[in-house]
Amino acid sequence: MNLARLDLNLVVALRALLEERNVTKAGQRVGLSQPAMSAALARLRRHFDDELLSREGSQYELTALGQVLLDRTATAYDVLERLFTSQADFDPATETREFRLIASDYAVDVFGVELARVVHEEAPGIRLRFTRTPITVVDDTASLLSATDGLLMPHGVISGFPATDLYDDRWVFVVADDHPSVEDRLTRQDLTRLPWVTYQRTYDAPAVRQLGMLGIEPRVEVSVDSFHALPALVAGTRRIALVQARLARLLAPIAAVRVLEPPYEAVPLREALWWHPVQTHDAAHIWLRETAARVGRRIAETQP
Repeated sequence: MNLARLDLNLVVALRALLEERNVTKAGQRVGLSQPAMSAALARLRRHFDDELLSREGSQYELTALGQVLLDRTATAYDVLERLFTSQADFDPATETREFRLIASDYAVDVFGVELARVVHEEAPGIRLRFTRTPITVVDDTASLLSATDGLLMPHGVISGFPATDLYDDRWVFVVADDHPSVEDRLTRQDLTRLPWVTYQRTYDAPAVRQLGMLGIEPRVEVSVDSFHALPALVAGTRRIALVQARLARLLAPIAAVRVLEPPYEAVPLREALWWHPVQTHDAAHIWLRETAARVGRRIAETQP
């Protein structure tokens, strides 16, 4: 295919048609008349040699190829939108825009709060929106990055995209401060016999893989979509949980728990800001990454 001969406006039309599954509604969505959108659909059908939309009774349904193109078109649209909104210059003191970051509640608590404070002081027109890390982050990284301004994620979970290192952290265990059978230290036997509370996503995969290599199989009693909730779900029980040390230090005063070192040399955690390559040379994203790196260095000055 000769990309130079392709009308990129067809990407906009294709996305609207596949998502609306109605020529009239798709035209209204992108500001085209019904005849103009019908002409766009005809061109797309010739290009793909496929109907894309097939009539089923009184409505249209996607063909098999149309279903495949649905997600790909959304990703391509997001990449193109970010490409053509790139800026050569960016003045944080005067610009007005929103940055969307994918992050776990751990990353927001430990890093996002400080980042938001710095942005508030230095860039009053800039808004930050933190979105919870989806469970599809490993399998759908490219699509997620194409639709956002960055992903806060430690190394060891995803790869193949540019990243800026922020700070290091380590893993610790939390147990109830009145745990009946744990004193000043945990043993590997404790990790096997005691019930666990775990974070249910694959976000902490390196730590989980290490446990498996040590022959430790956690007996999971509760799983939760929040690192922040782990200490509260441990307090007053016989459960244990593996938590990032920086987060444990923040939460220990508000949960009746003790923080204990692992009974093995736990793999450290290095938090990073990941982004889509199309954003690499954009002035606004360069500012965002430089600001994030500066905040990360400030956090790194304190011991995890």
